[in-house]
Amino acid sequence: MLIRSLAVFCGSKDGNDELFTTEARSLGTWMASRSIRLVYGGGNVGLMGAVANAVMDNGGSVVGVIPEILDARERSHKTITELLVVGDMHVRKRKMYELCDAAVILPGGYGTLDELFEMITWNNLSIHDKNIYIINLNGFYDHLLAHIETMLHSGFLYENPMHRITVVPSVAELVLQPEFG
Repeated sequence: MLIRSLAVFCGSKDGNDELFTTEARSLGTWMASRSIRLVYGGGNVGLMGAVANAVMDNGGSVVGVIPEILDARERSHKTITELLVVGDMHVRKRKMYELCDAAVILPGGYGTLDELFEMITWNNLSIHDKNIYIINLNGFYDHLLAHIETMLHSGFLYENPMHRITVVPSVAELVLQPEFG
């Protein structure tokens, strides 16, 4: 299946490595060039804002899904294609999953990890079977991936989650995946 709509989960901050922002912009530019719609958290700051702005600046389509509490704090992106304001974080995640064909994980904080692990869990429970791509910039997720291996080898996982996750070191490697045609 070719991917036409991609959820991107990432930080509402830029982080302290310029590569994070550079790669977020690169991802957005590439998505627009391939007419892949961005589905994301609706923010106008951090890596979220960088990827959304790059998609919009290059003529692409962006759907943001933001909970009321964050919209009220004026962190929502008002110039994207479509902004959906929802009741809470749970509705946000469910809506994003419904709108996407696959998910990309860029560096981020607690929210990014929450979204990643919910997608992995839902895959494991056969609630969906969407591909998950982790862009492991400068080894950002090395420790997390090692811990997932520890959970597997310690007997706490029903299957090897790496069968459902593709880890790449950069956007340049992501775009080579066959699902992106």
